[in-house]
Amino acid sequence: FSEMAAACHPPTRFHHVHGTNIRIDPSHTQATRVESFANGLCFSQEPLEPGQIFLVEIEEKELGWCGHLRVGLTAHDPGSLDVVPEYSLPDLVNMGDTWVFAITRHHNRVTPDGSEARVQGFLSDPYLLIEQVRIPRDKLVGRSRPSQYSHMLDDLYKTNVLPPTARRSRIGVLYAIRSDGMADMHIIINGEDMGPSARSLPAFRPLYAVIDVFASTKSVRVIQVEYGFPSLQTLCRLVIQKHIVHRLAIDGLDLPPLLKNFCKYE
Repeated sequence: FSEMAAACHPPTRFHHVHGTNIRIDPSHTQATRVESFANGLCFSQEPLEPGQIFLVEIEEKELGWCGHLRVGLTAHDPGSLDVVPEYSLPDLVNMGDTWVFAITRHHNRVTPDGSEARVQGFLSDPYLLIEQVRIPRDKLVGRSRPSQYSHMLDDLYKTNVLPPTARRSRIGVLYAIRSDGMADMHIIINGEDMGPSARSLPAFRPLYAVIDVFASTKSVRVIQVEYGFPSLQTLCRLVIQKHIVHRLAIDGLDLPPLLKNFCKYE
């Protein structure tokens, strides 16, 4: 427990090498595809450490295209690529030592028998647990903006069924070390582990995150993740959420405006 709780990783950023249709903001935390539907490949600035999640939030969608965000890992150093492939699937994968998962609106979960596992709400367990990886779940969950109809959607909000491909959805990738020294890649969607989407990765090699801002996904931004114990701010939100009927009720509480906004949709 102490080892998992003490885990700490550096901030995540996008690599300066990316697809020709991608624009990275000065902070290297936002990636936007400025034209077409392809050439949207992005990579993490540094190789991921075991148990470190590269998490992005979908900021903007674009109508008229078929397909969504694609995420994964590659053992190729982006800086060594002569040309960034047009697509992650199949181009980058065909180069070998790359594992990419296409996010869809449904059926992203991988289970041993192929059945759909029961999805729990993010409040049911405050931590995401994968092998020796332990991450507070709250920061991993995407939230819709509250509105006058939020009271009707509050059960959806609390049980976390924001569609994976929706704006504000949060999607991440990490790899966990197995007992035999190899690694499994896990895709995390709004705080839920989709299972090992790729097995027996070479954990002894540097593994970079792959984010393909493809088709209907137009812009994403990196979300920095808390490791170990949740922050005091996060713990306060959990307590407040458990004692309200719906999110609009937060407006009537005697709380600082910044904390109200954080409780509603940060």
